[in-house]
Amino acid sequence: MYENDKRIVLTLDAGGTNFVFSAIRGNIQIVSPVCMPSCSDNLDRCLATLVAGFDAVIKSLDTPPVAISFAFPGPADYKNGVIGGNLPNFPSFRQGVALGPFLQHHYGIPVYIENDGNLFAYGEALSGALPMVNRELEAMGHNRKYKNLLGITLGTGFGAGVVIDNRLLTGDNGCGGDVWLMRNKKYPSMLAEESVSIRAVKRVYRELSGVQDAGLTPKDIYEIAEGIKEGDKKAAIASFQELGEMAGSAIASALNIVDGLVVIGGGLAGASHYILPALVNELRATLSMFSGEQFPCLQMEVYNWEDEMDRKKFLDYQHREVLIPGTSIKVPYNNTKSIAVMCSREGASCSIMRGAYAYALSQLEV
Repeated sequence: MYENDKRIVLTLDAGGTNFVFSAIRGNIQIVSPVCMPSCSDNLDRCLATLVAGFDAVIKSLDTPPVAISFAFPGPADYKNGVIGGNLPNFPSFRQGVALGPFLQHHYGIPVYIENDGNLFAYGEALSGALPMVNRELEAMGHNRKYKNLLGITLGTGFGAGVVIDNRLLTGDNGCGGDVWLMRNKKYPSMLAEESVSIRAVKRVYRELSGVQDAGLTPKDIYEIAEGIKEGDKKAAIASFQELGEMAGSAIASALNIVDGLVVIGGGLAGASHYILPALVNELRATLSMFSGEQFPCLQMEVYNWEDEMDRKKFLDYQHREVLIPGTSIKVPYNNTKSIAVMCSREGASCSIMRGAYAYALSQLEV
């Protein structure tokens, strides 16, 4: 979607250390990115950097941009473009900064700000995982078509976004898709994010291995799991598997509302061959009734798209037909409910960029 659109949207990768400015047309980055220190602890310098960065990109364009659109860390009132609250990487914004209105006043074009989980999901729904799966189903001759998607980002935190029939679910308070606050399966009084994050992988590895090396990163732990680095391989693998199980528990609750495909991205997704089996196994868990009867925690059969056999089963779905009583007329009967869990094909950064672009253009059309 929007692949052939000629409009240009300015975008930004907002990190606590650096800002990376760019421009998108037709879902493609059309300029060399401009990188500048974010100066996140000094509001005046930070705002001046934002203007300087966008100015540098605009000078390289052959057509004026129609909007600015990007992800920015929250808490925030994204609808009104105000960033504020306890932002660890942006201390100068904690009292509330009207960032969107500031940029809109300066450039005279609409400015759209969202969180990265929402834009990741939107990018995957419009030009990533969702259309890819539907193309494969169509190629197999099936009439089944998916319209809903739950996008999950695994990294510093546990992020998510929900797209329902091509529409991003933001919620009345901008809190749609906030799975990080769900109950933690292992530690019920804690947030799910305490077990689904970079800090969780490091903590679990320390607990299981007994190695108290604060300098170990998830990349180090992954390389230990792969046998590239020395360390406790069993503990390294288990640290990613536990993350998958804890994420799966929260995702199961979300899927009983969303009922759509699940796509995973973010820095920890590189360990997906350890995370996904545990995550999918949790989505296949059962729950009990007082009578002793068992029910699956989801009504849908769950398939791991990254597993060749699972993917084949998902795509081999055969629809049935039944007769209308008293006639010879047949109607479709979808007696199999199924979803797939997969990894982002082009990565979270690309999907967030495409999501930012699509979100801006969709808002301009309202």
